[in-house]
Amino acid sequence: MGYEGSYTWRLRQHVGHELLVMPGAQVVVVDAEERMLFQRRRDSGEWEFPGGAAEPGSSFRSTAVQELFEEAGLRVRDHDLVPFASLSEPDVHVITYPNGDRMHCFALCFEARCWDGQVRVEPEEVAEVTFRRPDDAPEPLQAQTRVVLELYLAYRASGVFQAR
Repeated sequence: MGYEGSYTWRLRQHVGHELLVMPGAQVVVVDAEERMLFQRRRDSGEWEFPGGAAEPGSSFRSTAVQELFEEAGLRVRDHDLVPFASLSEPDVHVITYPNGDRMHCFALCFEARCWDGQVRVEPEEVAEVTFRRPDDAPEPLQAQTRVVLELYLAYRASGVFQAR
């Protein structure tokens, strides 16, 4: 769908740049070589994992499925998504976008190792995509993405769901 016309966009027509509280999902896509899919935001130039805000009537899983398809062209089945962390701490997950919009995000983070399709760039929001090893993440890395990467690595090391 893209940003224009989305639930968040419609809310912004009424509240301007005011802080919104928004549920959403992020997806760490991991390939057979243990590389992760990163995408560079068109608006800020920072690298992040695919993800985004929920739409009315959606769940964390359906949001993850939809955002991964919209932003990277990959189809994943909801039962192939493994939740590994939640991120909601305001010191990390209040985002001010380049246009001045502010959002406090509550994200459920998923790992995806099985998907269909070829990676493609969503031209309105994403400038480029790349698979990289976690110790070679592209820079500049969005602050929240750095935290999600740390949570993911802690989950992989411990097998314990992470929260921040």
